[in-house]
Amino acid sequence: MTDAAMEFVTPLTFQALSGHSVHSKLLDSDEENAMGHINLARWADEIIIAPASANSIAKFAHGIADDLLSTVVLATQCKVTLAPSMNQAMWLNLAVQENITALRARGMVILNPEHGSQACGETGPGRMVEPGHICQEILQTEVGPLSGVSVLISAGPTREPIDPVRYITNRSSGKMGYALAEMAKSAGADVTLVSGPVALVPPAGVKLLAVETAQQMYEQVLDCSANANIYIGSAAVADYSPIAEENKIKKDGANKTLLLLKTRDILASVAESNDALFTVGFAAETEHLEAYAKDKLARKKVDMVAANWVGRADGGFDKENNAVTVYWRGGQQDFPMTAKRHLAQQLIKLIAQHYYEKN
Repeated sequence: MTDAAMEFVTPLTFQALSGHSVHSKLLDSDEENAMGHINLARWADEIIIAPASANSIAKFAHGIADDLLSTVVLATQCKVTLAPSMNQAMWLNLAVQENITALRARGMVILNPEHGSQACGETGPGRMVEPGHICQEILQTEVGPLSGVSVLISAGPTREPIDPVRYITNRSSGKMGYALAEMAKSAGADVTLVSGPVALVPPAGVKLLAVETAQQMYEQVLDCSANANIYIGSAAVADYSPIAEENKIKKDGANKTLLLLKTRDILASVAESNDALFTVGFAAETEHLEAYAKDKLARKKVDMVAANWVGRADGGFDKENNAVTVYWRGGQQDFPMTAKRHLAQQLIKLIAQHYYEKN
């Protein structure tokens, strides 16, 4: 326990609940060689830090070892998993995000905090993931239902430039696609995530390819699809793109007309280019949900379409929850409103089932 942790809960409480001694001193004279941090670092099969504060994360990122916890982490060679917990503004701070990126690059597993109400009264990302989820991450076996399967996922919006300053985009936050990438990785898949501009941290172990425009996403997805087994097109790709002006458009009192050119259809192109690829599309609709979803399924010749309502009070773009109906040839399944992360877990399970049925 760190000094800050002992301000919240006493070591005696943890000792009574766990039935194990609690370590807090960097140099412990009761240890055989007074080097408790080395003994603990060598003893552990895995280290889980929950909650991981912004202060501790900064120490790990910069190699600071001024207490028992930071010294054990610096001395260990085992897997280290962090479950961050902090105020939403702290979590979104560039310094914290740079530290998280650095730790991920060194192989640490980061369980991204959840979005919700916080003790300070604010709402946003920063709540530590539930203990049950932490245990699930730690105890899950290496072999999952998608072990050895290559999964390609597109997520987020695209930005279509009008001039060097302005662009056309949509309300997609990328949360559904990033949750699908996380759950596909948890299922054992080798995951590549092609993402438009979002304010999200990619899941651990996922290969991220950042793009901006519909054309860039088209090129990356088509290139990666040649080596994929499953493609999940959850991105909200612009259907039309303006002819961009070379210089900033000035406000001169006259109305402006934008000429919009139709963008290339990523989902249909991927399905056509690789018959062996299991393709899953998304349909976000404001009306005639079932009719439009079934039309997309047939017209684009994909294996599944997950359809959801948008523009309503709950679910859809830039929301924490969602509900979808998944259609395939000869069947469908409804998934009621739930957290996108939980929904992604259900969808990956269904996709895996139909993928193996096809293959």
